[in-house]
Amino acid sequence: MTASNQPIQNGQEFLSADQSDPNKLGWMQGFPPPEDKVLSVKDGSFLAFPALRYSAVHVQQFLPTVEVSRQLKAPEPLPYALDDNIDKLTFQPGYPPQETDATMTWEASLAENYTDGMLILHKGTVVYERYFGALTAATKHMAMSVSKSFAGTLAAILVAEGTLNLDAKVVDYVPELKESAFGDATLRQVMDMTTAIKFSENYADRKAEVWSYSTAGNPIATAKGDEGPVGYFNALKEIKKQGEHGEVFSYKTPNADVVGWIISRVTGKSVAALLSERIWSRIGMEQNGNYQVDGLGIPFAGGGLSAGLRDMARFGELVRNKGNWRGEQIFPAAAIADIEGGGSQAAFAKSSHTELPGWSYRNLWWILENSHGAYAARGVYGQTIYIDPAAEMVLARFATYPIAANAANDPTSLPAYAAVAEYLMNKEQK
Repeated sequence: MTASNQPIQNGQEFLSADQSDPNKLGWMQGFPPPEDKVLSVKDGSFLAFPALRYSAVHVQQFLPTVEVSRQLKAPEPLPYALDDNIDKLTFQPGYPPQETDATMTWEASLAENYTDGMLILHKGTVVYERYFGALTAATKHMAMSVSKSFAGTLAAILVAEGTLNLDAKVVDYVPELKESAFGDATLRQVMDMTTAIKFSENYADRKAEVWSYSTAGNPIATAKGDEGPVGYFNALKEIKKQGEHGEVFSYKTPNADVVGWIISRVTGKSVAALLSERIWSRIGMEQNGNYQVDGLGIPFAGGGLSAGLRDMARFGELVRNKGNWRGEQIFPAAAIADIEGGGSQAAFAKSSHTELPGWSYRNLWWILENSHGAYAARGVYGQTIYIDPAAEMVLARFATYPIAANAANDPTSLPAYAAVAEYLMNKEQK
């Protein structure tokens, strides 16, 4: 960061959280909006910072989506005991932890990380809740790759119930993927992202495969003469193998869409419909969720979910309680026990994620492997559901950090989460 404390990427210094506030910038205001305030899917401007701070909360204005229905059950209110002391908590920035005299307050970290919404549950009670920019308690936000952990949880449930077999090959469930990189991979390898596929997830590289993959999933009509695949399922068929499965953790979005395809194949339901049936309609969600769909109407399991902040926290609390919601066992506890058990630290250590030493990855969840047994769902630009079992804490955050990779905001996020967890534990003991 510069002396002005604003992030830089490729020589570009970004506006601060306050300067990029979408309400102040006035995106898409007026009928019609002024030309310099118009955002569009066609030219990609709706996903460019600082416009992202508006579009992340208004995705349905730009892209077709399908509902994750809460159905007709009345919302179940969350209990509140807000703690004003959390804003004053201090921590030492840096991840991995380092010796430093620098300190930052929890409140300061919110702006530092371009936070749009932050909610903390302690033992199921809301102890902290704040909204910024375009996000309110009544609106939704793009969850980005946090969506993967929803698909991973659904698959883990089906494994626990005996519908899916972790040792089975992908081709056993989806014969259409026989000639792809995934055909000879096991479900376990796909869910733990130890598949060996030729695919770059580097969002900063416009030539990376992730961009052509995104083009395949774009529901907007492609240019005349474009012969690329239409829809994520068709794009998956074209991904080639590179290396041997099961040896190295390599975070790549297509794995989550393979999981989504398998889930849909064995249940006969889309990811959106199954999530509604098994979870969203069962735990008193306040709002329907939404999945971005591709040109074939298929939900984007790898990153298409949008939801309200409180509902993200509800899901995290359900997971923290191993599928039990206020006395009712919604799904087998074994599904979450497998996630909490963690993945291969050896495979993770061989990955490019050297900034996360000692971590592992399991069932499309990131496992910190720390003394609290913490694990998280994580998405680009700072989306998070962070679960700390020892502190009985669930933290849900929406954000629109200017840089996609979470390595940019982890130094002022992960230590802050740990500080709140310690505070809540010590508070209980007094």
